[in-house]
Amino acid sequence: MKIKIMVADDHQLFREGLINLLQSAEDIEVIAQAENGLDAIDKAAQYKPDVLLIDIAMSQMNGIEATKRLKKDMPDLKIVAVSMHSDKQYVKGMLEAGADGYLLKNCTYRQLTDAIHSTYDGKKFLSEDITEIVIDGYLHSTQIVSDKFSQLSEREKEIFILFAEGQSTREIGEKLFISVKTVGTHKQNILEKLELKTNSDIVKYALKNGLIQLD
Repeated sequence: MKIKIMVADDHQLFREGLINLLQSAEDIEVIAQAENGLDAIDKAAQYKPDVLLIDIAMSQMNGIEATKRLKKDMPDLKIVAVSMHSDKQYVKGMLEAGADGYLLKNCTYRQLTDAIHSTYDGKKFLSEDITEIVIDGYLHSTQIVSDKFSQLSEREKEIFILFAEGQSTREIGEKLFISVKTVGTHKQNILEKLELKTNSDIVKYALKNGLIQLD
């Protein structure tokens, strides 16, 4: 059974070149093409491809927004970004939107077919240069988080963890032998230093950065 592919790119020459290139693959069949994000959404619903190769910077609707909508309506559809953009914000935007892979337009034919096969099999695929960008972004983000959390006093860190674990202001006060008012003051300082707003934000921050674990 051939893998059904759709190509979405607003540059006709690149789109047709990609389609012609993929026609040489024995187990891949290009069944549709789209010239922008809105067109991609319509064509995906009509032709139901297995894998969508999509550009990011397109007219009418960009690839990031189109990916968000497609993943919501067609969660089984595998989406691979094929873009000229290697900027962190584009990579981050596509991955957060739900893309299963990311390639640059200067990728090799082997990388392209590997991405198609990998994502079709349910795996994620990033080319080596994109992997480096993702790792660098992760390390940089982790460093920022670490620096922010380190700004808290030992007492604030203690109270932060207790809030993250779901304890109330009164419970924390009783546990640490301090007044409810003092707990509230510490909490306000914690929220300001970490740029958070609610108890829910505290829990999300703690889970995201490995400060607490779910049982």
